[in-house]
Amino acid sequence: MMAKIRLALIAGGTSDEREVSLRGATGVEKTLDPNKYEVVRYDPATDLAQIALDADNLDVAFILLHGVHGEDGTIQGFLDLLGIPYQGSGVLGSALAMDKNLAKIMYRLNGLPVAPWVMVEPQDLVDTHRITAKVSLPCVVKPVRQGSSIGMSIVRQLDQLPAALRLALQHDSEVMVEEFIKGRELTVGVIGNADPTPLPLIEIIPDSRFDFFDYEAKYQPGASQEICPAPVSEQVRKKAQEYAVAAHRSLQLRGYSRTDMILAGEELYLLETNTIPGMTPTSLLPQAAAEAGLPFSALLDRLVELALEKTRPAR
Repeated sequence: MMAKIRLALIAGGTSDEREVSLRGATGVEKTLDPNKYEVVRYDPATDLAQIALDADNLDVAFILLHGVHGEDGTIQGFLDLLGIPYQGSGVLGSALAMDKNLAKIMYRLNGLPVAPWVMVEPQDLVDTHRITAKVSLPCVVKPVRQGSSIGMSIVRQLDQLPAALRLALQHDSEVMVEEFIKGRELTVGVIGNADPTPLPLIEIIPDSRFDFFDYEAKYQPGASQEICPAPVSEQVRKKAQEYAVAAHRSLQLRGYSRTDMILAGEELYLLETNTIPGMTPTSLLPQAAAEAGLPFSALLDRLVELALEKTRPAR
């Protein structure tokens, strides 16, 4: 009988998405096959020293952290120092994808379509004319390094802009304002290291109570409708999957990712790429993987396999 894989399940942390992380980890721990894995839970809020002490006895880590210190490359660098392989992207890719401004710059450099945007400067809190000269209303105000739509607002009237900027600045020192593109929200998962494969598209339709796919719409049961595969033309499907793979490559990602897009008419615009997508059986990437013939347990096995592949670039 083969020895079990000793897996460190890392969840919790100190970001605003701590509770989402812990919920996801509970589901992952239940799903991992106990005949294959010996699972040890760690919470970086309290257990970093313990991970370092246990490093020699761990085969792989499964990071289920969201937001700052989870998706931004910091925990990845810590695990690299300890020599523990982990699922998903390394330090560089994680940091690039987490910074929405840098991610959009990389998309644009790689010929991928994005909405116009501007970075907020201190004087914009007093006078918003510089912003509105570059980005037309309605616009989206968002912290540059937050997930789950935390601190994000859609601004439809000029007098709403200062309050939206102040809200976003409560969650990050850097804030961006992006032109709002009305359309259908799609998300496309990608799995693989050297040769990433796109998954079926999902369309997200928030309940009419929600202005957009915000924190509540994401995590409240029944608050959004998710359709997989998304009912789009073959041309849009193909283009969206190509864009998701191109985004994954442009940000130097590994293992898996999920790129959110807006479909306006037949045109697609990239919003952002998630390097540690939600990981409950009903989360978006697991839904798409199941549609592609990879049920949740098999998806977790595949991500661990990719983590253990000896192809991790020195980044």
